[in-house]
Amino acid sequence: MKSYCKELYFNLPLRRGFINITEKVEECLRESGIQEGLLLCNAMHITASVFINDDESGLHADYEVWLERLAPHTPVEQYKHNGYEDNADAHLKRQIMGREVVVAVSAGKLHFGPWEQIFYGEFDGKRKKRVLVKIIGE
Repeated sequence: MKSYCKELYFNLPLRRGFINITEKVEECLRESGIQEGLLLCNAMHITASVFINDDESGLHADYEVWLERLAPHTPVEQYKHNGYEDNADAHLKRQIMGREVVVAVSAGKLHFGPWEQIFYGEFDGKRKKRVLVKIIGE
């Protein structure tokens, strides 16, 4: 069995945002040479997320509104976590959107359902963060 590991880095200029990282993950899969196996992709920071969904701008706008209703950034005083930082809402948003995805690899391709893409979600940006891509298989 082969194993491949690579870290991707992102630095969003805004506090929150979503980036389609499917092409970068597919590039990792090509580099690995693995044809059959499993791919893990996870955010390596507690205020960021990796998730799978449709690449549709309306959906992304809906996420922004929905997440802000569930865990509003302000007033920052509403959260016990906020002291040194003001990012308690980002931790909660990450919990909702998830830490990682696992995708089957079949015939050297990500084995997706219709419209599925991989996204990096940032909830406390303006700094460099990592995403791990780990692939195992043959």
